[in-house]
Amino acid sequence: MARIVMKFGGTSVADLDRIRNVAKRVKAEVDKGNEVAVVVSAMAGVTNQLVGYCQQLSPLFDAREYDAVVATGEQVTAGLTAIALQELGQDARSWQGWQVAIETDGQHGKARIESIEGEELISRMQQGQVPVVAGFQGIGPDNRVTTLGRGGSDTSAVALAAALKADRCDIYTDVDGVYTTDPRIVPGARKLSKITYEEMLELASVGAKVLQTRSVELAMKEHVRVQVLSSFADTPGTMVVDEEEVVEQEIVAGIAYSRDEAKVTVRRVPDRPGIAAAVFGPLADAHINVDMIVQNVSADGTTDVTFTVGKTDFLRAKTVLEGAQKEIGFSELVTDQNVAKISVVGVGMRSHAGVAGTMFKTLAERGINIQVITTSEIKVSVLVAAEYTELAVRALHTAYKLDA
Repeated sequence: MARIVMKFGGTSVADLDRIRNVAKRVKAEVDKGNEVAVVVSAMAGVTNQLVGYCQQLSPLFDAREYDAVVATGEQVTAGLTAIALQELGQDARSWQGWQVAIETDGQHGKARIESIEGEELISRMQQGQVPVVAGFQGIGPDNRVTTLGRGGSDTSAVALAAALKADRCDIYTDVDGVYTTDPRIVPGARKLSKITYEEMLELASVGAKVLQTRSVELAMKEHVRVQVLSSFADTPGTMVVDEEEVVEQEIVAGIAYSRDEAKVTVRRVPDRPGIAAAVFGPLADAHINVDMIVQNVSADGTTDVTFTVGKTDFLRAKTVLEGAQKEIGFSELVTDQNVAKISVVGVGMRSHAGVAGTMFKTLAERGINIQVITTSEIKVSVLVAAEYTELAVRALHTAYKLDA
C-alpha cells in the first residue's frame, strides 16, 4: 500500500466529463489499496475570467480582495470532484485551504506556504476517505484567504505530499511527461523517463510550463518524488528524482524558452560604488523579480545596466525606476518587450566543457544575435529577438543531439 497525492490541473478538470474521468482515476488508485489525497486546480479558463473581473473593476485592485475572488475557482472544482467520487461509491470530502489548514505568509497574490496541518487528513485517508483539497490557496496571518501565484496548485500538491509523508506526488496535466523541449516546436522531442530535481528546477525557472518553479524547489528540499503524467492517456510519465537515481546522465537534458520577458536598459548610470543597489533596491522593495543582468564597461564615468523582468512586472518596473531617476542619476530608460530567453539545461555540464561554445556557434550559424548571456553550473541562457525563438530552439535541439 502506498500513500499518494494526485494533483489535477485546469485542463484535466475543464468540464464535468473530465471531472468524472478524474474521479475514475482516483478510485482506481484507492481500489489498488492505496491511500489517496487529491489536489485540484480551477476549471480551465475560470481563473483568467476571475482575474479579468478584478482588472475591469480596478487596474490597481486590493490584493486581499483579488485573492478572495480568484480562490473560488478551486473551491468549485474541489466540491464537484468530491461529488463525482461519491457518485462512484467512494467516500470523499472537499477541503478548502483554510480548513486543512495550509498556513501561508501575508503576501497576497503570491503567498508562500509556511506550514500544513496534515494529521486530520491522514486520519481520514486511513479510514478510506479521499480528501479533495482546493489547490492554489491557503490562509494568511490575518485569517484571510491567500493564493500562491499562477500555477500554485503544483506547490499545494507537493507541500501536501510532504506534510502527509506521501510516497509519491502525481501531477496530472495535458502532457504525458517532461520532454527535451516543447514538442509543438520540435516534433522530434523525446520524453524523459527521469529528470533530476535540479534540471527540472532550472527548466521550470527558464520557461518550461510543465511544473511551477516553487513546486520543484519544495520537492527537492523535502525529497518528494514527483511524477508528471497525462490525464488523458495511460502511459508512463516522467519521474522527478534525486540525481543519484538517474543512472546515465545526458550532458544536456533539455532546451527551454520563455517569451514572458522584457528587457530594460538603464542608460548612462554614474559608475560609482552602490549604484547597483540604487537601481535594484527599489525594484526589490516593489517585489519585482529581476532575472538576467549585464553591466557594460564604464565610459566617461558612466555605464549602462541591462536586465530582464517578467512581462507582467514590466510596467511596474518602468514606473518604479522612473520614480527613482533623480536618486539613481541615469539619463534614460530603453525598453524592449520583443525578446525571448532560450536556455540549455543539464547536470552533465558540470563535467563536460564546450556546452556554451556549441550554443553560441549554433546561434551564430543561424544569424541569431545574442543580446544578453547568463550562466549557472548547469544552465546557459541567452536573450534573443522574439522572432528567432522557434529557429533557435530547433537548431539547439539538433546541435545537442536531442532529436528522437
